[in-house]
Amino acid sequence: MARNRRVNSVKLELIKKSREAALSAVQIFNNPNITFKAEAFTVLIIIAWTYLLHAYFRDKGIEYRFFTLKGRRRVFDKTKYGACKHWELERCLNDTACPIDRDAINNLKFLIGLRHEIEHQMTSRIDDLLSARFQACCLNYNKYIKNLFSNDFGIDQHLSFSLQFSTISTEQKDLLKDQSNLPGNIQGYIRDFDESLSDDEYGHPNYAYRVLFVAKTANRKGQADRVIEFVKSDSPLASAINKEYTVIKETEKAKFLPKQIIDIMQGEGYSKFTMHKHTDFWKLKDAKNKKNNFGVMVGGKQWYWYESWLDEVRKHCQSKGELYK
Repeated sequence: MARNRRVNSVKLELIKKSREAALSAVQIFNNPNITFKAEAFTVLIIIAWTYLLHAYFRDKGIEYRFFTLKGRRRVFDKTKYGACKHWELERCLNDTACPIDRDAINNLKFLIGLRHEIEHQMTSRIDDLLSARFQACCLNYNKYIKNLFSNDFGIDQHLSFSLQFSTISTEQKDLLKDQSNLPGNIQGYIRDFDESLSDDEYGHPNYAYRVLFVAKTANRKGQADRVIEFVKSDSPLASAINKEYTVIKETEKAKFLPKQIIDIMQGEGYSKFTMHKHTDFWKLKDAKNKKNNFGVMVGGKQWYWYESWLDEVRKHCQSKGELYK
């Protein structure tokens, strides 16, 4: 009985700390006086999720401390000062007992990788560009803390929409589109992570929660007037907006494996253009340098070439005349 009380006591303390970390993350991000928003949010929300999953594992009797087996005895890993080492968030997410859905896990793994990048050097102007993923993370957190424990633990009751002092100007719109001011490591990380996802995973609201804002110019008198109103996704209005948005949305770049490049060129008559020749050529051109934007590493394992590189290879083969025929 005493052990059950202690399990519940630690579990509730973990939930309490988790909620405080999540609320602090949102409050800092919404504070107009703070410029260190994205960095602080990322660190705090990762702590919030870590404690939340520790509380879940503890509730289910799942061991979430690191240990090694010596015979039948568990020897727990300890810090320098003797405390047990507990699973970090990524280890929690990778466990088969993790209750989090795939798309929410993708969102969290993105934030974990982002934290690794931002903790080693200063960043700038990433708040707006990553806000869709931050918003999804908050919605996912609120959903799971209520589903896993109780609606009483939800944080939605404490939060409201942030008020703005201005409309979005043309300059702000340009800033939201332009990522040229992002540090190279952040640009590279975002690109590689997104490229590793399927279209369904990338578009899922649990990975990034994206909302289109349209200025509303008319309202019926005498009604409560909310700054944000929601329409059903299958309504004529939503269909029209999404249709127009799809027209202007940037299309996904075509990607080719090295073997596909070789097959295409050999199919165009350059039968002597081999993998070895291709490798020599891309090394000569330093084509895998990110500044050239000729391709992308997907999932940290496989390099894919863009169509711009295929054009470079085609020009090269054409310039060599009979050498590759």
